[in-house]
Amino acid sequence: MDIRQSVKHYPTVQAARAVSSLLARSSDANLIRLTRVLEGIAPGEEQKVQMQQLRALFEQKHPALALGRKVLREINPNCKRKLVENLGLNATYFGRTRRNELMAKGQAALSLLVISPTERCNLRCRGCWAANYPKDSDMSLELLDRIITEAKEMGMYFFTITGGEPFIREDLVDIYAKHNDAYFQVYTNGTLIDGSVARKLAELGNVAPAISIEGFEEQTDDRRGRGTFVRLMGAMDALRREQVPFGFSSMVTRNNVDVAASDEFIDMLIEKGCLFGWYFLYVPVGLKPDPSQMLTPAERECHRERVQHIRATKPLFVADFWNDGHLVNGCIAARLYAHINNNGDVEPCAFVHFAVDNIREKSLSEALNGSFFQGIRSRYPWTDNHLKPCMFLDNPHVLRDVVAECGAHATHEGADSLITELAPTLDRYAGEMEYLTGPMWEKLRGQMRSPGQLPKDGPPVQSRRAD
Repeated sequence: MDIRQSVKHYPTVQAARAVSSLLARSSDANLIRLTRVLEGIAPGEEQKVQMQQLRALFEQKHPALALGRKVLREINPNCKRKLVENLGLNATYFGRTRRNELMAKGQAALSLLVISPTERCNLRCRGCWAANYPKDSDMSLELLDRIITEAKEMGMYFFTITGGEPFIREDLVDIYAKHNDAYFQVYTNGTLIDGSVARKLAELGNVAPAISIEGFEEQTDDRRGRGTFVRLMGAMDALRREQVPFGFSSMVTRNNVDVAASDEFIDMLIEKGCLFGWYFLYVPVGLKPDPSQMLTPAERECHRERVQHIRATKPLFVADFWNDGHLVNGCIAARLYAHINNNGDVEPCAFVHFAVDNIREKSLSEALNGSFFQGIRSRYPWTDNHLKPCMFLDNPHVLRDVVAECGAHATHEGADSLITELAPTLDRYAGEMEYLTGPMWEKLRGQMRSPGQLPKDGPPVQSRRAD
């Protein structure tokens, strides 16, 4: 943030710090007051509506209130301050103002970047989307620093760091420290997090690990290797001792669909201290693509229903990368986020391993406004059914068309299987998704209360293991 911006936002930042300090002795009433403060400084109507919705949930004693109480009481003061200032203000509020300026000019206005500084990993998990990337070169700190600096100039202050295994690179701490006005979510297998790492994250304050876990010991070790689950439990304990906010991420396949969103599993994670969670449905990319592990459309809808249940009953923030399309107005690839791999290839999505531009040769703005990204955005929306939003899983013709039109290349060997040998499988899957979810979407859309508001629960699906 430059000097002019700092001066402009100084009163708001000071107010936020005062509120953060006050809420160290949190109460339900103070949490409700916080939503009013944030509504008052909101840069746009959308953010005001979001705060009004959150306040309504708090006033209704929704589990979100218990989650807010946990955040304020169980996170150490430094992490709490960075959560409020970096994620709450810089990324959500001040950054949005800059992104609105870019949108008004017809330019890319992304909300976040996913960056893979390394593809090296100490595990070799079955179905890993990153497993086939070349491992012989890490992104330099200088390039990573440049990317983040340019992203902040475009209004992005929230970054997801993934890989590979990010904690293999101890030097990434220098990046988190230098960009102490940004917030970093780090996807990690968790096996390298010990007491020393947890203390460093507490000192930084602006890093939240998302630990990969597929279920209980049986499901996790089956995919990640024997003994992994026990090590993950130790990592969670270390983070909780240091009061560092952390969450989980789960890859959902046909093998663990009945466990990954179960009450028993979620209750265990909440007890361990998780504050948030991400679900990613298995898709046939990365190591040994296997379409038989994809959830059937009926199983996928059951999983979406289970995630709704978690949101309605548990003090945990959860997001479902594919099934939450109706909450973000469709696919977010190239529109709200992008992925940059260790080689510098700028991809529209972490699961779409195609690129035209490389960040080593162009600025971030040039890459995000290049032909490939423009070609994707020009096709949006490619469907009005947001229960099937994905550009390669649910609408595979979109990826095939834009790759052909822009001459995009696969960013690792085998990545082009999505548009070649797997094309018939994905076409059939997309047709089945439309058949199942078309009528559901019409009902769900009718229940949308107003623009920007969360929909009511969708219609139930009876069979969890339907084929």
